[in-house]
Amino acid sequence: MACGSVMKNPICLVENQKTHLTVNRKALQILNKISQPVVVVAIAGLCRTGKSYLMNRLAGRNRGFPLGHTVRSETKGIWMWCVPHPSKQNHTLVLLDTEGLDDVEKGDSNNDSWIFVLAVLLSSSFVYNSMSTINHQALEQLHYVTELSNLIRTKSSPSSGGVNDSAEFVSFFPDFVWVVRDFMLALVLDGRPITEDEYLENALKLIPGEGSQIQNSNRTRECIRKFFPKRKCFVFDRPTNDKKLLHRLHEASENQLETTFQEQSKNFCSYVFKNAKAKTLRQGLIVDGYRLESLVVTYVDAINSGAVPCLENAVTTLAQRENSAAVQKAADHYREQMAQRVRFPTDTLQQLLDLHAACEREAIQIFMENSFKDENQEFQKKLVSTIQEKKEDFLLQNEEASRKYCEAQLTQLLEPLRNDISRGTYSVPGGYKLYLEKRHKVEQSYKLVPRKGVKANKVLQSSLQSLAATEESILQADRALTAAEKNLAAERAKNQATEKELELQRQKLKEMEEKMASQEKTFEENIVQLKKKLEREIENRLRDQKKCLEHKWEMEKELLEEGFKKKAEELKKEIIQLKEMYKRLENQQSSQIIQNVLCLASTIFHPVLPGICNLLLIMKKLCGF
Repeated sequence: MACGSVMKNPICLVENQKTHLTVNRKALQILNKISQPVVVVAIAGLCRTGKSYLMNRLAGRNRGFPLGHTVRSETKGIWMWCVPHPSKQNHTLVLLDTEGLDDVEKGDSNNDSWIFVLAVLLSSSFVYNSMSTINHQALEQLHYVTELSNLIRTKSSPSSGGVNDSAEFVSFFPDFVWVVRDFMLALVLDGRPITEDEYLENALKLIPGEGSQIQNSNRTRECIRKFFPKRKCFVFDRPTNDKKLLHRLHEASENQLETTFQEQSKNFCSYVFKNAKAKTLRQGLIVDGYRLESLVVTYVDAINSGAVPCLENAVTTLAQRENSAAVQKAADHYREQMAQRVRFPTDTLQQLLDLHAACEREAIQIFMENSFKDENQEFQKKLVSTIQEKKEDFLLQNEEASRKYCEAQLTQLLEPLRNDISRGTYSVPGGYKLYLEKRHKVEQSYKLVPRKGVKANKVLQSSLQSLAATEESILQADRALTAAEKNLAAERAKNQATEKELELQRQKLKEMEEKMASQEKTFEENIVQLKKKLEREIENRLRDQKKCLEHKWEMEKELLEEGFKKKAEELKKEIIQLKEMYKRLENQQSSQIIQNVLCLASTIFHPVLPGICNLLLIMKKLCGF
């Protein structure tokens, strides 16, 4: 999608109706068409603090998101602007500008919480915009972050390990960027210059004391440190001292703004462009516009229903949608490739089965690449069943093409013989011998016909059987043969017919064996690819758990350094629980794969491919158990 040409201006994504939130269908249609990974940057902050100006800068424009210069807040709900990413090729930058927090015109303060939650859930980089300094008041105004553990869930059911649900926020929360506007202080601490990041980290240090006010202030600090391991800070000077120019900042040229402010704006944009990652869900699932659209709808529906947005539920909803599409995409590929590669009729059944195996392997790969969170391999079962049905259809088409072709060829080859019979050519002494010679020539000519296919022998046998009565009549009418010779010839004809019938049975048995072998290949291919995918998924889960653990260890170290031994001990208990979960996941890696493979065999292949009787032996070979 050429985002720049499609979205010349922002559009409302989520409208705040005070009593509920409404998703704009036009905005969803725009997201639906974006097949590239999306880098989602959301900004939140108090009213009239210049959030929209920063978003416009990221879009490379002066105008776009409305800039508020009066006492009335301009942005309502969440507005979206999709533009081509300026530095990441084949990525789309999705900018989300949220309405100001703590707007006095709002009737329901819960709206602020839900807008804040959506900004966090949807973004890969979350920008918080505040004024003047990071002090006690600024932290109090960011109290929404303390509510996240009550407003977001990672799992649909509580963790059995006893670990708080919010402990896993770090595995999917965005990077955190705090922007301080109109900053007037010197970046100096204890007589030495400090960086913007050091300024933020110092402001987030816990304050010693037991008072309720201190506890409330520390709670925001703790939550920011706990939920957002990657943090960055930017301070901005006042853009201009000209009050009139401030009111029309979108019209101001670069040289009308303070040089320092220009440089700070460039540094901010450069950092976001370079460091803001593509939106990624747990286990490394990259989000494109289509997936972002699904997340928006799922989260907003949950909020409007009075439920708490749940990441697992959102991913499950997304998986159901995408897995259905993955089955269709894989099945379509199989059908299209078979239609292109198969030339009916094939010389042998095995030739068709080999083409089937190649197309099926590609289809399974496509399904595996485009599916995720396929609980109990429900959708893989659908794919196996669908491909099996399409395979049977191709087998029938192949047989029908062979039958028609062979019948046409034999009709043409037998026409002179049938004409001779009609003219009585063989109703003479020695006529039976002449007939046999002519029939033999027909059979030899038929054998030389190329690409007869799988029904060649069957059609020949049927045609010869149709001449059996005539042949017997010619034999009995031949006066050149004695009674004994006639009996011997009849016995020979009978034996030949029996041998041909046995040959057909042998061919049928061979075809059954080839089909069985093909089914085993189908089973093996599905198991091999499923095993690889399960291994990748478990590796991703282990990586998420490890990331969470490393963050907890770092937090524990910081708390001990700051003298908060009791809090460090509480965190230590959480770390122990997470380590146990990590160890269990590590130990279960092999057994979980085997369990899923067994499930696949029992629920998918046994009903769909009932002819496979060596499933256990095959699984032992593939899985090593």
